[in-house]
Amino acid sequence: MGKANYKSAGVDIDAGNEAVDRIKNIVKSSFTPDVLTGLGSFGSLYNLKPILENYKNPVMVQSIDGVGTKTIIARKMGKFDTIGIDLLSAAANDILVMGARPLTFLDYIANDQLEPAIIKEIVSGMVKACKDTGVSLVGGETAEMPDTYLPGEHDLVGVITGVVEKEKIITGENIKPGDVVLGLPSNGLHTNGYSFARKLFFDIGGYDVNDTIPELEKSVGLTLLAPHINYTNHVFAVLDAGINVKGIAHITGGGLVENIPRILPDRCGVEIQKGSWPNIPVFDVMQSIGDIDEDEMCRTFNVGIGVVFIMNPDDVGSIKDVLKDLTEVYEIGSVVSGENKVVLK
Repeated sequence: MGKANYKSAGVDIDAGNEAVDRIKNIVKSSFTPDVLTGLGSFGSLYNLKPILENYKNPVMVQSIDGVGTKTIIARKMGKFDTIGIDLLSAAANDILVMGARPLTFLDYIANDQLEPAIIKEIVSGMVKACKDTGVSLVGGETAEMPDTYLPGEHDLVGVITGVVEKEKIITGENIKPGDVVLGLPSNGLHTNGYSFARKLFFDIGGYDVNDTIPELEKSVGLTLLAPHINYTNHVFAVLDAGINVKGIAHITGGGLVENIPRILPDRCGVEIQKGSWPNIPVFDVMQSIGDIDEDEMCRTFNVGIGVVFIMNPDDVGSIKDVLKDLTEVYEIGSVVSGENKVVLK
C-alpha cells in the first residue's frame, strides 16, 4: 500500500484548482466597478459607498436559497447550464418582493467528486443570470465531500444581498379587505416541489427524462428544467413607476396557500378564484398522473403563478399598463376580512 494523501481519501485538490481556473474569467465578467477582489481571496470586498449615496436610510436585505432536487433532473439530462440561473433567480425574487434591489451573490457548489466541466457549466448559467439582473457574483465555494454526497449528487446554494430604502420596504402591513390580488405567470415548477415531481413522473408514471408526453411541448426532462423566471425587471418596473404596491409574494415551495399569508396583516385573508389564469400543462399532467387533490397541488406547486401583487383596485390599470411589454397580469383574487389564510373559491 502506497503513501496516503488527500486524493486517496476522495478529495482531488488539482480538480478544484482546475475548476477555479475554468470559471474565474467567467465570474469576473459579472463584476461591477464596486467589486474590489477577484476569485480566490479569503473573502469578497465590495465598495458600498457609491451605492449607499443613493439612499437616505439604507437597509441591507439578504436571503439564502437552494435548487434542491432539481439538480437530479440536471444530472439525468447531463445538462447543467440552467440550474445556476434557477439559483440566482430564486434568491433574487425572495428579496425583491421586499422592495430590495439585488447587489451581490455568493454561491456554494458541493458534490462527492468535483467535475470541473460541470462546475463551469453551472457557473456560466449563474453568471448570465447575474449580469441580466445587475448582480455581481462576488465569490463562492466549491466543496468535494465524498461520503457526504452520493456519487453524482450536487448541492447548489446561494446567498444574495440587496439594499432598500427603509421607508420603501414592502411589508404588507397596509393591506386591507377589498384590495386586489394580481398574479404574474410562472413558466413551470421553477425550483419547487421536485421531490414530488420526480416521484410522479419517474416512479408513478414510469417516464424517462427523454420521454415525450402529448400535452407537453418538450421532453419530460426539458420541461422540468425550464429555468426559474427572474422577476426583478417586472417588480422594479412597477416600483419605479411609483405605483403603490402594498404587498408582493414570491410563490415558492408551499404555493399560493402558504406564501401569500406571509405578507398578510392580522384579520385579513385572501380568496383566490380558480381558473382566473391559464393552466400550464405540466401541472395538469402531474395532477393526472398522481390523481392529486387541487388543494394539495396549490400547497406544493406554484400552479402557474410566480409572483403576487396586492394593491388598491384603482391601481390595477396602472400596473397592467406598465407590465404590458413584459408579461401578462391576471386578477386572481381579493383580500377579505377573516382568518389569515388563502381560500380557493
